[in-house]
Amino acid sequence: MRNLSTKRRHPLAGLVVLLLGLLVAGGLYSVFAPRSATAEEASSRDVEAGRQLFLIGCASCHGKNAEGILTKDGGNYGPSLVGVGAAAVDFQVGTGRMPMARPAPQAPRKEPIYNAEETRQLAAYVASLGPGPAVPESEYTDYKNSSEEEVTRGGEFFRTNCTACHNSVGAGGALPSGRYAPNLTGVSAKHIYEAMSTGPQQMPVFSDDVITPEDKRAVIAYIKSVQDAPQYGGLGGGGFGPVVDGLITWLIGIGGLVGFAIWIGAHGARVKKR
Repeated sequence: MRNLSTKRRHPLAGLVVLLLGLLVAGGLYSVFAPRSATAEEASSRDVEAGRQLFLIGCASCHGKNAEGILTKDGGNYGPSLVGVGAAAVDFQVGTGRMPMARPAPQAPRKEPIYNAEETRQLAAYVASLGPGPAVPESEYTDYKNSSEEEVTRGGEFFRTNCTACHNSVGAGGALPSGRYAPNLTGVSAKHIYEAMSTGPQQMPVFSDDVITPEDKRAVIAYIKSVQDAPQYGGLGGGGFGPVVDGLITWLIGIGGLVGFAIWIGAHGARVKKR
C-alpha cells in the first residue's frame, strides 16, 4: 500500500493521468460524436481522377491548387475553391454553369460538359481540400411523398426568403448589375438543395442552422407543387405576377376587342367605301 502511494506521488503521475484522460475523451468523442454534415467519403482514386480533370478544365481560372487567381486590379479571375465543399461543385458543374464559356456577371445554366461520374470526381477532389457542404442525401431531396403540412411549411419559408428574387412561383427575375435570379422550372431537387446550402453567386447561404435539411426538403416540395399545379385559367402568363397578367390582358384581351370593334365599324352596311 505504501509502495502504491509512493508511485502515485511521482512527479510524472499528473502528466500520465492527463494523457490518459485526453486519450479516453478523444476515443469517446470519436465514437459518439455525430457525423459532420460536411464530411464526404471518397476514395483516393476518385480524388486523383478529379484532380486530373481539375488541372485540365479548371486550373486556368482557379489555380493549380484551387487557391484562386487574382487579376491585376486585385479582383478575382477565379475564386478559391478551398472549403466550398462537394455540393458547390456538384451544383456548378452539374448544371453546366462551370466551366464558363466567357467571363460574365453571372454564369447561366446550360448543358453540362462533364458527365455524372466526372462531376462526382471533381467534387471529391475539391472536398478533399477543405470541409464544406456535402452533396445531400436522397432522403432530403425526395419530395414526392411530402405531406400537405410540409408543402405549406415550405411555402412559408419560400415566400419569406426567396420570392423577392425568384418570384412567388420560382419564375425568376432581374437583379442589379446584369445579374438575375434564375427560373427554377426544371431544376432538380438535388440542385435546389445545393443552391440553398452553398449560395451560388449573389444568392445567400442558407446553412442547416438557418434552414434545416427537413425544411429545405419542404421548400423543394412547395416549388415542385407550384410548378406541377394545373393552369385553371388557361394561359398562365409565365407566373410573373399580376402586373404581367394585367399587361397580357390589356394587350391581347382589350386590344383584341378594340381591333374587332374598329373592323366592324369599317365594314358596316352604312359605311361608304371609296
